[in-house]
Amino acid sequence: MFEEKKVVKDKNSLFVSEESDLHYVKVAPDSEEYLKVWIKQPTWLQVEKAMTSVLNVDAKNQTMDLDLNAMYRFMVENFIDKTEPMLSAIDILRLKPYVGNQLKEILPNPFSDGDEESKKEKSSEQLAEEPATLA
Repeated sequence: MFEEKKVVKDKNSLFVSEESDLHYVKVAPDSEEYLKVWIKQPTWLQVEKAMTSVLNVDAKNQTMDLDLNAMYRFMVENFIDKTEPMLSAIDILRLKPYVGNQLKEILPNPFSDGDEESKKEKSSEQLAEEPATLA
């Protein structure tokens, strides 16, 4: 038996939002200053590209290496729409670990199942108050 499925009526619900999400990242544990960061929603193809940027395959030596730095560089260049104050991609890669760890938490996770809404519910202000941990 073939069960009839409901077909989507509004095709716009299939696409990522063109609006970036604003987040506030605390600049230091003892500071009241914040960096404003606008994060774009990734398309499925961008998620695939982010995941493939992690893997380095050497066919000659038959080895594979994971390069998380390449993934973070890809994510910074493709998912951060803008910052206030304005920072270049190179500036963002030079951030202090306290700020960078918060940024990692708000960037899309290419290894997740695609349900970013639960992560978005946790505000970046709450993240800023949590102690920074190294992953």
